[in-house]
Amino acid sequence: MININFRDARPIYEQVRDGFRQLILTGALPADSRLPSVRELAGQLAINPNTIQRAYRELEQEGYICSVPGRGSFVCQGDAAALARRAELLERWDALSGELKQLGLTEEELCRRLKGEAHD
Repeated sequence: MININFRDARPIYEQVRDGFRQLILTGALPADSRLPSVRELAGQLAINPNTIQRAYRELEQEGYICSVPGRGSFVCQGDAAALARRAELLERWDALSGELKQLGLTEEELCRRLKGEAHD
């Protein structure tokens, strides 16, 4: 389900979070699917339960999962997850495109790159 690469520069909780994001957005984990418990997943991956808890907390804050006290964590409706990811990526795009403009990139060049016409 989730793979951890100990050579990856990203923290383990980010790898877990990103792995679940990918599974949710691709539909491999459909809406209302139950995620493994924190202890269960920590045992499977041989990592600290606090690491899993942090990943789950971020996924919940981003709208990908919902926690139900006493029952566990579940995938939220697919539309909510896709909208959350879209908003996050657009925020990053705004920051990057703004910085590129400050560095002299024109709007025309940004548009060409967006269309996939320029790769230099």
